[in-house]
Order: sequence, then structure tokens, then C-alpha cells
Amino acid sequence: MFPVLTTDRFLLHEIIADDQAFIFEGLSHPQVIPFYGVSYQTLEAVETQMDFYRDMQVNETGTWWKIVKRETGERVGAIGFNNYNKQHSRTEIGYWLLPQYWKNGIIQEVLPVMIDFILHKKKIHRIEALVETGNTASENVLKRLGFTYEGCMRDCEIKNENYISLSIYSLLSTDTLNIAHEHCYH
Repeated sequence: MFPVLTTDRFLLHEIIADDQAFIFEGLSHPQVIPFYGVSYQTLEAVETQMDFYRDMQVNETGTWWKIVKRETGERVGAIGFNNYNKQHSRTEIGYWLLPQYWKNGIIQEVLPVMIDFILHKKKIHRIEALVETGNTASENVLKRLGFTYEGCMRDCEIKNENYISLSIYSLLSTDTLNIAHEHCYH
């Protein structure tokens, strides 16, 4: 059974085939893709991303959710963890929001619930976030939640025919967390 995570204002639900147009809206949006690792030019091309979500579940290497407003059912973004390495008990997190929902504290609200799920339900020791340099909004959220800045991987990826650098942030199960320990999943 797919876990549903909840906060006061949001539900985190499984991404399903009917969400393909929504995922395309986010991962083709010119304001979202500058700091996100993938982008798509057509609705059909987004099937690759949908396969990615399904394969993670089947292979138990991660879980991604759509972020849904409780009151309206409106989809505002996505959040999840992937690249789970069971041997080393670590995973990588990511998230994105449609621009009209930026600066509303959404990630600040939903990320702690996902972190709690990762640390306490999945029993994963290390959570990593790789943030493209210049994405200060994302870096600030991670810092507020108690993630540790570990350094910068300079020119480690190519995006749009240019090298980009990624800042590495981590949170360990033994760290003092700046999040509430409410188990908001079922």
C-alpha cells in the first residue's frame, strides 16, 4: 500500500498516470526547470518521468508524492526521495513547486513529514540533498530544517551544454532535528 503523508494544509499522494499532464506542467515550466535536474518538451516525453516514479516503487529505491491542497484538491508540486542505497542506508531527496505556490511555506511544511517518514518508517540513516548552486530558496529551507552543508561539487554535471555545480546537504538520523516528530502517515 502506498503511504499517504499529511500536514495541516496538504496531503502527499501517490503520483499516478492521471498526473502526467500535471507533472509535465511542472517539469516544463520555465521558472521551475532552471534549478531542477530534468525538463521535458512534450507531454509524451514526460512518460520517462512517470516510469521513473513507478520503477522506484517496484525496485524499492525511493518514493515520490504529489503535493495536494487539502481544502481544494489542487496539485501544487511534488516531493520525494530516490537513489536509496540499502547497503549504506542513505537516500537523496528532491522537490519542486509550481511558481504560483512559491513563498507560501509549502516545502517548509511538507518536507519535515517526509523526513520523519524516511528516518522513522523507512529507517534510513542519511538523507542527502544536492542543490544546484544559486538555488538559495532551496538551500535556506534545508538549513532551517537542520541540514548540514557539506561542500560543493564543482562542475559535476552538464546541463544545457554548460557545467553546473551542486551543493551537498545532509541530515543524519542522529542529528538534532528542527522538525516536529509527528508521525503523519498511514
